[in-house]
Amino acid sequence: MAKHNELGKKGEQLAVNFLLKNGYDIMERNYRFDKAEVDIIARQKDTLAIIEVKTRSTTDFGNPQDFVKPKQIQRLVKAVDEYVNTNDLDVEVRFDIIAIVKQGKGFNIEHLEDAFYHF
Repeated sequence: MAKHNELGKKGEQLAVNFLLKNGYDIMERNYRFDKAEVDIIARQKDTLAIIEVKTRSTTDFGNPQDFVKPKQIQRLVKAVDEYVNTNDLDVEVRFDIIAIVKQGKGFNIEHLEDAFYHF
């Protein structure tokens, strides 16, 4: 597996562990619909948190959260709409980003709630 893929998988697992530690229930990982992939769908009480995980080895080219593009957001919204309707959920939906940057032997994890809004 390519090094960047390994880093991405590690980042997703760190994000799941972080969410579990903070009282979230993980509903789905890598949920796919059409051309979209939702990294993590988590629930905390009556809120469904749609979480895009961005992991980087450095911030030399920008912060991880800066790499979520409008087209990706459109696809995520479409996928989440399908997920909510298919599962007949009555919840608030929030779009979050978990930005992870490798720092030495550890990682810096930042959870950005309501990181973007659906249109």
